[in-house]
Amino acid sequence: MPANSKYLNPAFWPRFSKITAAILGGYFVSVSFHLALAAWFSRADVLITMAFSGFILWVALMVVAFLAKSGWKIWGIYILLTLLFCLFIYLGQTYNTTK
Repeated sequence: MPANSKYLNPAFWPRFSKITAAILGGYFVSVSFHLALAAWFSRADVLITMAFSGFILWVALMVVAFLAKSGWKIWGIYILLTLLFCLFIYLGQTYNTTK
């Protein structure tokens, strides 16, 4: 039985924004989160752990992007999170001199 057509979105841009937010935005958030952790904690331990937890976080962020109603809103959230984690990276490299 085919899907009900009222639930399908034939427009290109909403679908494109969700797909790119899921793949690229989720990746940027996942990597910047782990790099922010690496700026404050043991870099080797965090980067080794990132091989597994980074992929899990990326997949979870993909699911969140596809569950959202608006792809552009998810893009905004993912960009803000990435910038926040970049700020933590900067602060960690500036003020954390115990390495």
